[in-house]
Amino acid sequence: LVLLLLLAAWGAPGTAGQKRKEMVLSEKVTQLMEWASKRSVIRMNGDKFRRLVKAPPRNYSVIVMFTALQPHRQCVVCKQADEEYQILANSWRYSSAFTNKIFFAMVDFDEGSDVFQMLNMNSAPTFINFPAKGKPKRGDTYELQVRGFAAEQLARWVADRTDVNIRVIRPPNYAGPLMLGLLLAVIGGLVYLRGSNLDFLYNKTGWAFAALCFVLAMTSGQMWNHIRGPPYAHKNPHTGQVNYIHGSSQAQFVAETHIVLLFNGGVTLGMVLLHEAATSDMDVGKRKIMCIAGIGLVVLFFSWLLSVFRSKYHGYPYRY
Repeated sequence: LVLLLLLAAWGAPGTAGQKRKEMVLSEKVTQLMEWASKRSVIRMNGDKFRRLVKAPPRNYSVIVMFTALQPHRQCVVCKQADEEYQILANSWRYSSAFTNKIFFAMVDFDEGSDVFQMLNMNSAPTFINFPAKGKPKRGDTYELQVRGFAAEQLARWVADRTDVNIRVIRPPNYAGPLMLGLLLAVIGGLVYLRGSNLDFLYNKTGWAFAALCFVLAMTSGQMWNHIRGPPYAHKNPHTGQVNYIHGSSQAQFVAETHIVLLFNGGVTLGMVLLHEAATSDMDVGKRKIMCIAGIGLVVLFFSWLLSVFRSKYHGYPYRY
């Protein structure tokens, strides 16, 4: 009898502690589910983050976007990333597979600067997965600069870290069909108005210009942007410094594509001027001017291209 009493006394504190943990966990999940039913992305300040994300117990994962959305921060990338994040969270919230296994949250710098300081975070936007057990590992921080912030890319990362597969459902976008319809209408109008004279369809200069625009867009990385969905640029919310050229050879910004497109276009224009200077029937003076202008354009824009190349491929030994 004495032995049974001792065992009961030893087991009681553990049982009581377990019940307290279960009660706290139940309160957390209930609170998160209530907020998630009203808003797919739960906004958190420092207190909510420490209580619901950092503090145990927790049997759910929380994907947190650390951002700076206030207008005075002038973080264009943050707004673009927030739109994609909302699409991902809404796709999960309104799917038939929705459970309390994972939640989506947001910490804005102006509402939770103490959280940024606690995590030693100095850039935004940043996505971190706080797993159900343990602390975030290296892979739980999303590689935004490499993968971009498209909802589909975020969904793949979430599936990899949490085993929760989210089918991204985007709201209907009628811009594409409208532009296609407008283009077809313009083409149809031209054919109708010039039905008796379709020589413009055989204009070599027009087709060459269209092909050149396509080649410049592709060689500048437009297709990579379409697939990866990178941010336009990166702005540090603390220093305000904006980077238009990505420092790694494995990624790029949309602004970087536009810059490279401009430089490639400048080199191409210089080559066209050199060709015209050598083959045209204009007087010698104009041909000399075209030749000098062509050489200047090629030298200037090609040197800038090499500068961009050197900034991404560190240690590249050659200059121009």
